[in-house]
Amino acid sequence: MSLLELDNVHAHYGPSHILRGVSLSIDEGEVVTLLGRNGAGKTTTVRSIAGTEPPQIRSGSVTFDGTDITDWPADDIAMGGIGVVPEGRRLFTELTVEENLELSTITRSWWNTVRRRGLGGGESTMEIDELYDLFPRLDERREQQAGTLSGGEQQMLSIARTLRLPDLDLLLLDEPTEGLAPQIVTAVGDAVEEIADGGLTVLLIEQNVREALRIADRGYVLDQGDIVYQGTTEELEDEDLDEYLVV
Repeated sequence: MSLLELDNVHAHYGPSHILRGVSLSIDEGEVVTLLGRNGAGKTTTVRSIAGTEPPQIRSGSVTFDGTDITDWPADDIAMGGIGVVPEGRRLFTELTVEENLELSTITRSWWNTVRRRGLGGGESTMEIDELYDLFPRLDERREQQAGTLSGGEQQMLSIARTLRLPDLDLLLLDEPTEGLAPQIVTAVGDAVEEIADGGLTVLLIEQNVREALRIADRGYVLDQGDIVYQGTTEELEDEDLDEYLVV
């Protein structure tokens, strides 16, 4: 059984029909990439999985670990084991690196939600020292304000903050390499590989086709709200998908 499955999802922003019957699945332990140009519907797919409104899912379903979570609020989905690293990073820029990591631990009100719904919850998926091992640049800058970090370092911190959530089973990464220098792209990609090697399932949303295919096991190509191709990374590399992708 798949860990995550989207079945014929139609999502809307008001009158705008963005996702037009998206179906995809991710098995436990996989790294799956969702590729496509700007405006293809990639971020809408992430928001639909994570329960963030807008968009509104008007038909279809999102199933996680055998449970239909289509109508769950975003906080409950996060506590159920899905972590999102969004576009834009959304850090506390006036706080230090370490303060950002400390603030990302679960609050008492979320614990109450966990207990009410029986969603699990427990220790952070990764401890701060483990995250410093994963991202040595953050260790070097632990007392530095987040707003003064480079773009790549801020992206590392955004990923690290999400990994502080308890009991993650699935990590959603929305354009993690966008706007980064090539050497930082590789460093972030290597960290994602290490995270996946530790057992976390990953959905990687990317425009950087080469980097995504270096990391992923399988991929889907999204165009104008529709899945137009799916296959292993080897199959995707062999296909002529230039009309759908920025290479």
